[in-house]
Amino acid sequence: MNPLVSIITPCYNAAAFIAETIASVQNQTFTNWEWFIMDDFSNDASVSIIEEFAQNDTRIKLLPLKKNAGAAIARNMGIALAKGNYMTFIDADDVWKPKFLAENVERIKQSEGFLCASYEMYDVTLKQKKGELIVPEFATYEAILKTNTVSCLTAFIDISRLGKEFMPEIKYRQDMGLWLKYLKKINRVEGIQQSLAIYRIRKQSLSNNKINLLKHQWTFYRDVEKLSILMSGYYFSIWMYYGAKKYWLL
Repeated sequence: MNPLVSIITPCYNAAAFIAETIASVQNQTFTNWEWFIMDDFSNDASVSIIEEFAQNDTRIKLLPLKKNAGAAIARNMGIALAKGNYMTFIDADDVWKPKFLAENVERIKQSEGFLCASYEMYDVTLKQKKGELIVPEFATYEAILKTNTVSCLTAFIDISRLGKEFMPEIKYRQDMGLWLKYLKKINRVEGIQQSLAIYRIRKQSLSNNKINLLKHQWTFYRDVEKLSILMSGYYFSIWMYYGAKKYWLL
């Protein structure tokens, strides 16, 4: 019997993109999934678009929030509801390639229970390729502290083995906080070098606000991971180097 995959998506004012995201999930070659889409009090047409898809696909579950709560709280609601063997995430403006789920379901059996995959980066129209992030074959807790090579777009976790963990309810780096919780349980996250998804680069996105990233990265080391000033400085300096290569050059 096929395992069940739980998919989790926070949505806020993604009316221009959410239909493409939904289509990419519906086009997966692996079809045994449930999908929790938490609309974070959008004021555009996001809810009506999702509702139309959900009416024709019972695997899609829309949960509208009554106030804007942020991505971490929205994702944690999905984690709490997940009933699958595996858990994965996709944001409301990104796209999976058709074999994303199938490849992960097949490969996770030979791993410690945590996978991520490479992905391509495109402009907002998905017409111009901006680059490609090839993940390492594996990454440890210490490696993720230096540079987070696991994206919400491609993380894939065996919660039947590793259990459920929740994201720290912070504005930035909540996903990194979740990965590190799992990497305290296991030795490493394994990477699939094949690109299985497409990340849409938007100027309005949180990750594009580079000055805020610096401040919140430091806060993450000190307040979330509870690292000393010395260790925080060590990891922060390395993160700055990799961050310049990954974000500042886009």
